[in-house]
Amino acid sequence: MATVDVKRTADPASEQAFSGPIGAEYEMLKLICPAAADMSRQVGAFLAGWQCPGSGAGRRLKVLEIGCGTGITTAGLLQARADIEIMAVDIAAPMLAQAKANLAAWNDTGRLHFVESDALSFVKGLASNSVDVVASGYAFHNFLDDYRCQIVREIHRVLRPGGVLINGDRYALDDTVEQTRVIQEELRQYFRVFAELNRPDLLEDWTLHLFSDEAPEHVMRLEPALTLYRDVGFDPVRVHERYRNNAVVSAEKPQA
Repeated sequence: MATVDVKRTADPASEQAFSGPIGAEYEMLKLICPAAADMSRQVGAFLAGWQCPGSGAGRRLKVLEIGCGTGITTAGLLQARADIEIMAVDIAAPMLAQAKANLAAWNDTGRLHFVESDALSFVKGLASNSVDVVASGYAFHNFLDDYRCQIVREIHRVLRPGGVLINGDRYALDDTVEQTRVIQEELRQYFRVFAELNRPDLLEDWTLHLFSDEAPEHVMRLEPALTLYRDVGFDPVRVHERYRNNAVVSAEKPQA
């Protein structure tokens, strides 16, 4: 298992959010937002059933994972199929340290390579038409909107024709009234969990992070996201699962 360092020209919102207490204890997300782990599971399930055009003859599929975090989605991808090799990218050192520990069983397989970099800088350095799959779980919503638009364009460029972007994430409801109600329910879950754990410090950090996610320049709503994928050139674009403000979305790069 290798680690690669790349010069960082980061989206500051993502770097700041996960280099502090939230990143150090990110496993708390499973308690306060169980849907996040389910999105990661479903990303792996999608890849398990996906047919890659031109695969075979012993060739490993090249998978780029955006925002690997502590390795929850990474593990699901590695378990989904044996013919993949993953470049797992994350900007936050505390998250990568946890991912390396969580995925230690994959050390000597040659199928997993960690990259400490902001996602956009790394993807810009990849050759066009060089990746079979770009996968992500609960990362895109952390990007500011302009940064997210840029990285989607770059993902389309680096994917091989017939390749796919698969993302399980927070896709905010287009109905803002319903979205507000869902966020209020989510906050109540935060208060219940952190009160039981006697962790008011983490309650504060996660609440501030949630409000940041909902800021106008930050929030990732479903229909605008689908439109972005189509405008960049992905076709078809599909929603496979939808649970409240979470969704699994695939976007394929048309074959030449």
